[in-house]
Amino acid sequence: MGSNGRLIAIGDIHGCIKKLEKLLKYLSIRANDRVVFLGDYIGRGPSSKDVISLLIDLKKENKNVIFLLGNHENLLLEYVKSPDDILIPYLRQQHIEAFVKSYGENNLSSLHELSFMPKEHVDFLKNLKLYYTEQDYLFVHAGIMPGLPLEKHTAMEFCEVRDIFLEADLDIGKTVVFGHTAFEMPLVTKNKIGIDTGAVYGNVLTAVVLPEMRFYHA
Repeated sequence: MGSNGRLIAIGDIHGCIKKLEKLLKYLSIRANDRVVFLGDYIGRGPSSKDVISLLIDLKKENKNVIFLLGNHENLLLEYVKSPDDILIPYLRQQHIEAFVKSYGENNLSSLHELSFMPKEHVDFLKNLKLYYTEQDYLFVHAGIMPGLPLEKHTAMEFCEVRDIFLEADLDIGKTVVFGHTAFEMPLVTKNKIGIDTGAVYGNVLTAVVLPEMRFYHA
């Protein structure tokens, strides 16, 4: 990837298409920028389909865009791989109905095969990365398990870890840039930058440009 552009991370979107459009307009992404989306594109908010469509189009325009797996996408894909109805209550907790409804579908039974989604959208979900490293930064959805090598992590740990990561005095030689845990304002510590600022809960959608630590909000 090119090294002359900006390195940008964008927090949890959760179907908030208008905020995403506004944020991308503020950022005015250029061809040599590297943009890392931290996951949770779907669920809770009303416009998951439109968000995924926009992100797919963005990737077509700029190959230096990286999409990470969030816990909402991970749980959905786990259900698709092994359609055990024991997962349905957990999907409901993540407001999976809003995701399905955004595609004009109302029946949760169609989640088994994601038959209501365009193939391009299904492929988008199935190709999300667990983490990404560049320069002095590790990008991940939720965080990491202290003391555990990256290659030993499960998708669930990358996507759902919280307290043990947030409370750890972490030093892995890189700053961990993450989403998942919603803060009123971005969390900035010596070794962590948290940029989920609760867009779907009425707060803002946040991006950070690194290493300048310049924040954008929409």
